[in-house]
Amino acid sequence: QVRLVESGGALVQPGGSLRLSCAASGNTISTYMMGWFRQAPGKQRALVATISSGGSANYVDSVKDRFTISRNSAENTVYLQMNNLKLEDTAVYYCNSLPFSDWGQGTQVTVSS
Repeated sequence: QVRLVESGGALVQPGGSLRLSCAASGNTISTYMMGWFRQAPGKQRALVATISSGGSANYVDSVKDRFTISRNSAENTVYLQMNNLKLEDTAVYYCNSLPFSDWGQGTQVTVSS
């Protein structure tokens, strides 16, 4: 069973950048499609971006050209580079494999002036 630990969240001003990390342990994630999800206050958890085992990435329209998902198989880690952050990006961010493993604790991203 894979254990996922997200980190890198912070309070940032609009227009700022953050890099989130998702460290996996217990099993390799190199053969899995991985995704970043977010849950804003009062809303359901939603998919943000995915990356295949081969490195092909897909994004929801609201983050295209601002977010970049990447993975490092040697480190068993997935990243989410977030640029030009907007108020509406405020959420708890989670990573998970597809199909799902157990959810981690997430990391809080707050965009506020």
